[in-house]
Amino acid sequence: MSKLQELIKKLCPDGVEFRKLGEVCEIKRGVRVVKNDLINDGKYPVFQNSLIPLGYYEKNNYPANITFVISAGAAGEIGYTEEPIWAADDCLTIISPNNIINKFIYYCLIANKLFFVSKVRRASVPRLSRTVVDNFEIPIPPLEIQSEIVRILDTFTAHTAELQAELQAELQARKEQYEYYRNKLLTFDENDEGVKWMKLGEIYDMKAGKSIPASEISSVKTEEFQYPCYGGNGLRGYVSIFNQEGEKVLIGRQGALCGNVCFAENLFYATEHAVVVSDKGYCLPRYSFYLLTMMDLNQYKTAGAQPGLSVSRLEKISIPVPPLSEQKRIISILDKFESLVNDLSEGLPAEIAAVQEQYEYYRNKLLTFKRKS
Repeated sequence: MSKLQELIKKLCPDGVEFRKLGEVCEIKRGVRVVKNDLINDGKYPVFQNSLIPLGYYEKNNYPANITFVISAGAAGEIGYTEEPIWAADDCLTIISPNNIINKFIYYCLIANKLFFVSKVRRASVPRLSRTVVDNFEIPIPPLEIQSEIVRILDTFTAHTAELQAELQAELQARKEQYEYYRNKLLTFDENDEGVKWMKLGEIYDMKAGKSIPASEISSVKTEEFQYPCYGGNGLRGYVSIFNQEGEKVLIGRQGALCGNVCFAENLFYATEHAVVVSDKGYCLPRYSFYLLTMMDLNQYKTAGAQPGLSVSRLEKISIPVPPLSEQKRIISILDKFESLVNDLSEGLPAEIAAVQEQYEYYRNKLLTFKRKS
């Protein structure tokens, strides 16, 4: 039997009392500060309508180890601070009595975050009523049990965060390794034997796709909507018709992310926001995809409220064209690297989600008590 189970058996075998948060804690709204009052070298973070500090202030109005709920903006978010803060007027701070550990309250609330989010009133500025927080019931086991639960969850939280960071670091390392070898393989000197330097306009036919109403694009693939539809930022969805076939590189031509490069094959639809790159026989499509991706085509965009890439400007860019045999060798290596990175990109988030799900399961189990009759 675990220490926690022993404590429950000894101290509250018949269950625990549940009380409304507003009955057992003092819930206070913070005090507004304007941005002009914030200072760069302020000591205390200011929380207003988000868990991201609005800025920093020279004074604090709440001590460390306080739970707070955001009531407007990112309404329903729940925070806990281990340092003194300035809570602004969109923060509901929870001051606990001596028989309730404040961080125990935090874990009770964060375990029910979906409940609070569901109570947010959707408007131009989302808002959570203070009444929802006041009336939320929490279990109040003896202090020894609260302390043990907080200790367990603090340890589990730190372990979960550490594991997630390790998984993210592994993915980032793989990506950096891939980009290093990609850049190395695709970097040529003008004097390299067999390598020609040609303008994109000489190598490719480059034309924008055609517009299609958003109502004719499905977010999921079905028997009717079976053809991938690509816009300026990649896959948009699926449509019932196609206007392209074969292996093609697509370049996004409008918006802040113009220059985005993706690879499409078989039958697909390209919208007016994508430039379809069709080779004239000089470059293999996969080689073109890797090279154009590396080149960061966004740097060639026109300035303005709506940045864009013109075909005429793209056509003037020169790229190295090695022999087809060398292109095949490069493709073979980079395809293997990309497959590895994609496997990690798909697998690691799933693994991270599984770790988080396991954490939430045990957290909720620890916070589930029999209600004392």
